[in-house]
Order: sequence, then structure tokens, then C-alpha cells
Amino acid sequence: MRDDDVDTAPPPAQLPTKQPHGPRRRRRRQAFLVVLAVALAGLVAVGGAPTATAATIDTSASYVLVNRNSGKALDVYNLATNDGARITQWSRNDGAQQQWQFLDSGNGFYRLKSRVSGKVLDVANRSTADGAALIQWTDTNATNQQFSIQDVDGYIQLISRNSGKAVEIQNASTADGANVVQYSDWNGANQQWQLVRLGGTPTPTPTPTTPPGPTGTFTNPVVWQDFADGDIIRVGDAYYYSASTMHYSPGAPILRSYDLVNWEYAGHSVPRLDFDDSGYDLSGGRKYVKGIWASTLGYRKSNSTYYWLGCTEFNRTYVYTATAVDGTWSKKARINSCYYDAGLLVDDNDTMYVAYGNGTISVAQLNADGTGQVRAQQVFQTPSNVGTLEGARFYKRNGYYYIWLTRPANGQYVLRSSSPFGPYEMRQVLLDLPGPISGGGVPHQGGLVQTQAGDWWYMAFTDAFPGGRVPTLAPITWTGDGWPTLQTVNGRWGTTYNRPNITTSKTVASMIGRDTFVGPTLGHRWEWNHNPDTSRFSVGNGLRLQTATVTNDLYNARNTLTHRIQGPSSTATVELDYSAMANGDRSGLAMLRQSSAWIGVVKSGGSTRVVMTDGLTMNSSWATTGTGVERASANVSGGRIWLRTTADIRPGSGRTATFSYSTDGTTFVPLGPAFTLNNQWEFFMGYRFGIFNYATQALGGAVTVRSFDLTTP
Repeated sequence: MRDDDVDTAPPPAQLPTKQPHGPRRRRRRQAFLVVLAVALAGLVAVGGAPTATAATIDTSASYVLVNRNSGKALDVYNLATNDGARITQWSRNDGAQQQWQFLDSGNGFYRLKSRVSGKVLDVANRSTADGAALIQWTDTNATNQQFSIQDVDGYIQLISRNSGKAVEIQNASTADGANVVQYSDWNGANQQWQLVRLGGTPTPTPTPTTPPGPTGTFTNPVVWQDFADGDIIRVGDAYYYSASTMHYSPGAPILRSYDLVNWEYAGHSVPRLDFDDSGYDLSGGRKYVKGIWASTLGYRKSNSTYYWLGCTEFNRTYVYTATAVDGTWSKKARINSCYYDAGLLVDDNDTMYVAYGNGTISVAQLNADGTGQVRAQQVFQTPSNVGTLEGARFYKRNGYYYIWLTRPANGQYVLRSSSPFGPYEMRQVLLDLPGPISGGGVPHQGGLVQTQAGDWWYMAFTDAFPGGRVPTLAPITWTGDGWPTLQTVNGRWGTTYNRPNITTSKTVASMIGRDTFVGPTLGHRWEWNHNPDTSRFSVGNGLRLQTATVTNDLYNARNTLTHRIQGPSSTATVELDYSAMANGDRSGLAMLRQSSAWIGVVKSGGSTRVVMTDGLTMNSSWATTGTGVERASANVSGGRIWLRTTADIRPGSGRTATFSYSTDGTTFVPLGPAFTLNNQWEFFMGYRFGIFNYATQALGGAVTVRSFDLTTP
């Protein structure tokens, strides 16, 4: 059992006395319904309190704002009615001091009016400093009382118009009475709020994102998106899954779940591919299928720190750390040894070890802060009749050390020893086991995790090209003499299993849906093809992409923004404002891999056309062999267009993507032939949707992506 597989909770805080809640008076207000692009979910239960079901904001209604990190509500302390009273968080009770009405200030800004006092949320003294207090004050409609509402994958952020900073719970506290302040937006869970609507004009009820209870079954894959080489840990009641990303930036994405079945984007361990090589910037070279391969994510309870370690290009290992998965990650060290396919273990005595290797398996002991090596030695040589073992994960259970290894791409083995440095004995866990996805491969690699109830689960991945490698989940039991055993269904990895015995009321945000790029940063669902030129894009009222490269090769173009494709099939629609394109520019939506195609706007010779292009190819060394062949086009005008791609990524050959466009956002016209997807595995990463804008003549043009929408049938 790893150090991260324990429940963690802050010690009880010494809190001031809270006054009892008095009666409240109801006021009649004129209803005015303001529709916002925020997909809001709801289940933060307190007794029989209503749950959040509003997909709109009703300015006649009252709302409770529940903090995503703490589960507590925005609260006027002690039911105060005076100017300057402080704002806190408190266990949700739906009292008048926790009810807020949204008042429209115009231009996308709102004031939040307290039901108990009639006063509004206010940044004290019009401060623009981090840590400035939130108070209540008489409504003057001043800019420090106005907030924009930013959508964050199903939650909202409140951004002060005066300071541009986000409303947050100070220090990510989970205690009653914690201060509410403003702070620079870092997209932390303590800056995210769930809206719970209590009354007013009825509004539509969306599909809830709250995970169901532990009864019933789940279906594999639990995430039908490309997240390979996974490591999985539990910290408290949250599960985190880390994956490889090769040349995409930011790298090493982290998913979060509270039940092992429903997952959401949570962050990235590597904010930028800062790997001592300009090729990761698409400058003087390029790094396709290099960068982040199988890496490891761990948590060290002694200093409440998350660690990520990964080897790049077989010769160096980088260490990144953060105090919160969705917080700021920092590069802490470069170790000039390759911990290939590393697996991190924090032992009971707080010593950090890494298991790694291909065929020859070694263990390294790290120094006290995890930034250097103390010693390393070989601990196991894979028998020739087994083949190659790699993909190490490192665990400790009941005094034994376990190294979890894969035989790519059809087997899983485990080593066991009473010492981290061996000697180890080996057992087979699975070999050539039929998987849960029709046409897909054998589930393998990945890692183990123990639930709060003590149960063990194995999150592997299944090869499912052309879509990539997708996470699949199955239960693990242990023999009486201490060896893990995979639970199968009729001799195969189950398509369905009983749900893990985990009860939670916490929600996760959908991994698909609409993004309008309201800013101030991109959401965790997005990754660039190589590192972006940050001076050539901006977020807020859409994604503005200035041309960053002069080239005729999409594979050389900087600032192509990618999104994983949802399986087994899904549709991406982009609303594109192309009015500021320059002559020679190309901008659009691609199916991006070593064999690519796109639909987009081409401006050349005084004409503007929508074009479907295929024939973009790379060879086995990832050098460009084809820059594209135009298959169909149509003249367009007006400066705005909707581009659409529908992709079938079920495993197997002959899968296709189709392209279409619209000039009104309603009627779509097919363009060009269906594009046959490449399902070879050697590129490792599956197809992605890619939004691009590059120049073929000179820099200076720009486009604005007004929205991106990912939908399933």
C-alpha cells in the first residue's frame, strides 16, 4: 500500500462561534432570465436541501454557491447586515445568509446580492492585490462589486471586474469560517463554485453529472479517450490518473474521480515541455513521438506534495512537484539517468524509491527531497521465455514490495520481495486475455489502487486504434499467500463489473461539451501540438490565434490546439471568425495524426474558400512526406463559418471521418470524400481534433475561435 493510499483530512480548526440562523423575509422580484453558457450540475446534499439543476441563471431566483474544494457554501458571517461584514464559507444549510441573487450589471457582469442583508459582494477597498478580502457592502454597482462568470467544465469562477482576480477560499481551506478572498486565477478547485438554485422562475433540468451510487454496474472502457501508460493513486477520497502525451503540451494530464468510474480533467503535471531542447517548441526541429512516455505520479504525505517523474528520450529524467493536482506544477530537478517507465513508491519510513527498466528491472533510491539519486541497482532480469517486461509500478502491501510490469502489449506480470532491492520472484497476472472492447487489444500496463473500503482495482489501458489507448477497469483480489489476482468474467476482462464500493456525493464535470474560451486560461481538456508560442494566442471572448509560423506544412505549424476524440464516435464543431485572416493563411479543423486531413478556410489570391484537404503524411521517422491534396472547395464570405468533423474511432481498419461546413450554424454542407483513418499503433497517440491557423506567405493574420463543441450521437 502506497503512502498516498490513505485518507487525509485537515485537523479541526479553532473556529469562532456561529450565531443561530434567524427567520428570513421573502421579497418579490421581477423575473428576468439570463441564459449563460455554463453547464452546471448539482448534488451537494445537506439534509433535504435542493440540489443544483439550473442550466441557466434566473435573476429572480436565489442561489447557494458551493465551493468545489471544500463542499461548503459562500456565507455572510453571523448573519451580519452591516457594511464591511466579512464573507466566509460555512457548512451548507441554505439559510438566508447563504442565499445570493444575481443582479445584471450589463456587458456580462453581475452583482451578487445577499438575501439576509440586501447588500452585495464587494472586494474590500477596491483592492487589486492577491489576498484582498471579500466583504458585503451597500450596492453602488461599482466595478469592485461586479463579477464575470467563467465556465470551468461544469463549474463557475467569479472574476472581479475591478481586479481581474478570482474569488477563492483562502489557502484552499476546508474549515467552517475560512476567509473568502480574491486571488490571481490559477483555476484551482478552491476558485470553482457550483450553483445550487433554490427558487424563482422554473428553468430546464439538464443531464446531471453527479455519479450514481455504488449499486449497479459500470461498462468498460471507463474513459473512451486516449489516456495511455497510466499511473493511478488515491489521496483521501479523490482518485488521480496520470497519462503519457509524447509531444503534446502541457503534458502528463491528470484525471480525477471520486468513484473510479466517472472521471474529469483535473490538471497537467508538466505545464510546458521544458526538456532542454528547442525541438519541443517546433523551432529548429520537432519532437513527434518523443517527450512524455510512461511516467509516474505519486503523493508524499509527509510534505503534502505530489511528484511526477518521467524519462525523456532515454537519457534523462525530470521531476515536477505541486501541492495540489490542479495547482501550479514546477520543475524541481533533472536527473541525468533514464528511469525508463518509472514507478514511484513512498515507503512507510518516507523513503522514495523508483522501479524502472525494460527487460532489466532496477530500483533507485532517491534523496530526501526526491530530486536526486542515492543508489540504484538491478533487481530482476526478465526470463527469455517471457520476453520483455516494462511499464513498472511500485507498491507495498503487508510488508511486501510489488513491482507491477507489463509484457507489451498482451500480458501483465508482478514481482514480489520483502526488500525494495530484492531478490524478487515473479508471477503471471494475465496473458492474451480477451479485452472488453470489440476489435480492441488485451488490457495491460496501468496500475493498481486501493479504495477507502480496502478493495483493490486495476486500471489498465486497451489498444483501440485509430482512437488510441483507453482506460479499462477491473477488480483485483489477493490470494491467501499474498499475490494479486485479476477478476475476469467468462474468461475475459469484463465489459461490465459491479461498481466499486465507494459512496460519494461529489460530482465530476463532463469530459465533452462546449467551450467558448471565456478565459483567462485554457481548460485542462486542451493540449498544443508541441509547445505554443504564447505571444501568438489569447483567451477571453473566444480563442484568438494569430499566425505563428510561415510554412506549407501543418506538422511544422506552431499553435495547433488539440482535443481528444470521444469514442466510439463523436463530432467536433468549431465556430470560426476568419475576418482578420491575411492572404495566404490557412485555418481550420484537422483530424491530426501521422496521416491527417482537414477542413478549413484558405485565403489566397483575393479569394476566400472553404477547403477539404487530405494527404498530409509522415513516414516512420516522423518526417513529413505529404503536405496535403485539396479534394473539394467552395467560395465563402461574411467572415464567420462553422466547421464540423465527425469521427468513427472504433478499433479496426477502414474507420472514417467526414467533414462539413455551415454559414449559419444550422445547415451543414458535406465537403470532400470520407477520410480513412490510420489505425497503425507506431505513432502511439490516437487521432485528435486539431484547431490550426498558419501562414504560407507572411505573419500578421488572425482568426478567433468563438466556440468548440464536442458531442456524441
